[in-house]
Amino acid sequence: MPKKFAITGAGAAGCLCAIEIKRRCPDAEVEIFEAGSRPLAKVAVTGGGRCNLTNDFEGIRSLSEAYPRGDKLMKRLFHRFNHQNTLEWFERLGVCCVTQEDHCIFPVTQDAMTIVRALAGQMGRLGVRLHVRHKVYGIQPLLESSGYRLHFADAGLPAHDCDVLVVTAGGFPRSGQYALFEQLDLDIVEPVPSLFAFTQEDPAMKQLAGAVVDLVSVGIVGTRFRSEGPLLITDFGLSGPAILKLSSYAARYLHDNGYVCDLNVNWMGESKRDEVRSAVEEMARANEQKLISSIHPPALSSRLWRWLLGRSGIPADLRWKALDKKNRNRLVEMLVNDPIHVSGKNRFREEFVTCGGVALSNLNLNTLESRKHPGLYFAGEILDIDAITGGFNLQAAWTTGFVVAENAANGQVK
Repeated sequence: MPKKFAITGAGAAGCLCAIEIKRRCPDAEVEIFEAGSRPLAKVAVTGGGRCNLTNDFEGIRSLSEAYPRGDKLMKRLFHRFNHQNTLEWFERLGVCCVTQEDHCIFPVTQDAMTIVRALAGQMGRLGVRLHVRHKVYGIQPLLESSGYRLHFADAGLPAHDCDVLVVTAGGFPRSGQYALFEQLDLDIVEPVPSLFAFTQEDPAMKQLAGAVVDLVSVGIVGTRFRSEGPLLITDFGLSGPAILKLSSYAARYLHDNGYVCDLNVNWMGESKRDEVRSAVEEMARANEQKLISSIHPPALSSRLWRWLLGRSGIPADLRWKALDKKNRNRLVEMLVNDPIHVSGKNRFREEFVTCGGVALSNLNLNTLESRKHPGLYFAGEILDIDAITGGFNLQAAWTTGFVVAENAANGQVK
């Protein structure tokens, strides 16, 4: 009798997994149960609606830079399905992609619906059955048949039995949502938010809303958490890749400290103090008769420069020749070590990533199958794996979804 596969969650991991299982087991029954009203809803809004499908990893020296949690597992699984395999996989569906200068990879159409339609179309062609508005609230092991029974939140929906269950339910932001696994005795890593912007209360800085610095280095005072990249000043605080990356690295620290901390910002990127001092001294020599507010480092806008002068206590109408050693030192320090107080967090658009989830210790790390429950697999953000922005979270979904399909379809019980 053909096996019955059930997948909870029609996100990136669940849909790719369903397609791969059906390709490998054409006679199998493959059904996806999605809590929402449509599949791939999160994929449709990623990358600002363009879908940052993956990354070329050229700018990554160590996977821990991209995956603050789960890097060792991702390194292992990339031997089976990496970003190049992902591109080839989507090419089979007729999706052509383009790599940007920042190493992010998008569909050529620059439209996330290209990915959504490709996946949904392939599921339809292969005969994967999709059930929307089927929120699973309980998973019951069937000891007599070694399968699983799904119970749905809607009491009018009958329970569903399956031989193999793949959980791709996405990230659960609240601990109580993990009650779904109550009968499975799983270890859960407490979920906390990741990938968010910072709020701050300085009204003068808020007046700079819209200002962008292409490369800053930013860290949390008193910790080793640091990141670099573009920074955006907003009407509520700070955002941009440098901040989002830092929020990912320090997700648990920030949660434990109520999202209140002090940052030090190097507005000159990764330039050292002595290098910045030399640059300031050169500007002073070359522009002695000019107002200090009229000459600024190329990386900084004129209004950001005037704001930094004010924070340094240097009058905007001062001429470079009048900049004494004390003020020069204060200016250099402000450029390389500007203290900014963070008062909270702000959600990053529609994209929400959870740090935490099903602990990797529950799984056979080669197959992503439960150690305690044969035939039960996990993939995607439900796992304690998360990444910085740039396509890395979606790549984790594609990779884990593929590895689960490969092993579940082969009937490997380890």
